[in-house]
Amino acid sequence: MIALIGNRPAIQVGRHQVHHYDTRWLGDALRRAAAAAESENFPFLDEIRLGIEEYLETRCSLQLIPLPSLYERMRRMLRKVGCGLIADHLEPLAPPVTLSLEAIALDVGDGFELAFFERLRSEIGALRSEGAEQLYFTGLRGSVRILRRCEVWNDACEQLLEEIRAFLMQQHREFRFGTSGVEADSWLAE
Repeated sequence: MIALIGNRPAIQVGRHQVHHYDTRWLGDALRRAAAAAESENFPFLDEIRLGIEEYLETRCSLQLIPLPSLYERMRRMLRKVGCGLIADHLEPLAPPVTLSLEAIALDVGDGFELAFFERLRSEIGALRSEGAEQLYFTGLRGSVRILRRCEVWNDACEQLLEEIRAFLMQQHREFRFGTSGVEADSWLAE
């Protein structure tokens, strides 16, 4: 078997697939589980994370692995190595997920701003329920152009742009997507 570094399966998070990711989020999930199990000083969490990373890169034959399936495998492995208490407290935490605002706008159709906001709220809620804490958004201006059906940027576009930004800021305050220590709007790419 030939294994390439970084040749990991995509992670299925709800309806979304994450293809390129590091494994810090797995370490965070393990640390949270250890803290919940009152074993925060457990010395081998980094080694366990590296073992999971190696499994994903060299032993996992799947091209796509659903997040719940990955966590079930992690729980089994933790129990095998005598860390059942940590396994019992392991809660799914997803890798960072990027949402395309343009794709959502295309799905709902041009001129349907209310449907756009409802779909966006629904997508965010679904991802949060799947364990996603870090959400990033792309295509802000493109989504406005689709929703406003315009070629040339105008005042109506600017107004909708600000409404979408305000909506995402409200969601950001509620769910704290992005990572701590980064600029407030680094999770939003226009």
